[in-house]
Amino acid sequence: MKRIILYILAIYTVNAFSQNDEKQQLKDLEQAKGLVYQANQLASNDNYIDAEMEYRKAISKEPNMAVGNYNLANSYYEKGNFDEAFYRLQQAAKVAKTKEEKHKAYHNIGNVLMQNKKCKEAVEAFKNALRNNPTDEETRYNFALAKQCAEDQQDQQDQEDEKKDQNDQNDENKDQDDKNEDQKENEDENKEDQKDKGDQDKKEGDDEKDDEGDPKDEKDKDGNQENKDKDQKKPQPKPGQLSPQQIKNLLEAMNNQEEKVQEKINAEKTKGAKVRSEKDW
Repeated sequence: MKRIILYILAIYTVNAFSQNDEKQQLKDLEQAKGLVYQANQLASNDNYIDAEMEYRKAISKEPNMAVGNYNLANSYYEKGNFDEAFYRLQQAAKVAKTKEEKHKAYHNIGNVLMQNKKCKEAVEAFKNALRNNPTDEETRYNFALAKQCAEDQQDQQDQEDEKKDQNDQNDENKDQDDKNEDQKENEDENKEDQKDKGDQDKKEGDDEKDDEGDPKDEKDKDGNQENKDKDQKKPQPKPGQLSPQQIKNLLEAMNNQEEKVQEKINAEKTKGAKVRSEKDW
C-alpha cells in the first residue's frame, strides 16, 4: 500500500514540475516576444543601439526563438556589422522551426555573403532559401546575381592563376638563363686559367731549355769544336813556305804540262813531209 501511495505522489510531483516548467517557458516566450516587439519599434526609428539591447534580452529569455536572432542580425546588417549579422543569421537558421523562418534566414545569409564578396558561398545560401520557398522572386533574382558574380570571380581567379603560372615560368626560365650564364662564365674562366697555365708551362719549358741548351746545338757545337781541334793539330806552313798540299798540286800541274808537250811532239813526227803534186817544166 505504501508503495502505491509513493508511486502516486511521484507522478503527481513530476506532473507538477512539468506544469511549472511549461508555465515558465510560456512566460519566458511571452516576455521574449514583448522584448522583440519593443526592439522592432526602436529599430524602425533607427535606434539600433537600444534595439540591440532589447533583442539580446529576448534571446536570453528564449534562445530558441528564431525571430530574436533574425531581427538582431538585421540590426547588425543595417549598421554594417556583417560578421556579427552573419553569426546571428546562422543561429536563426539553426533554431528555425518553419520553412518560412528558414527561408528568411538563408535569404539574408546570402545577402551578407554578397556584401563580403563571397559570391560562391552566397549561391549556396540562396539555393537553401529557394528550397524552403521556391516561389520567392527576390530570392531567385539574388540567386542569379550571385551566380553571375561567382562566375566572374572564377574567371578572374583563373586569369590571375594563369598570370602567376606565367610569371613563375618566366622566373624559372630567368633562373635557368642565369645559371647557364654563370656556368658559361665559369667555363670561360677555366679555359682562361688553363690557357694561362699552358703559357706559363711553355715559358718555364723555354727557360729550362735556354738554361740546359739544345742537345742538337750542343752536338753541333761539340762537332765544330772537334773539327777546330783537328785543324789545330794539322801542321801549319811557315810564312813564305809552300804547304805539302800546295807542293803536291804544283807537281801534278807540271806533270800534266809535260805530258801535253810530249803528245804534241809525237804528233808532229807521225805527220811526215808534204808531197808535191805539181809537174816540173
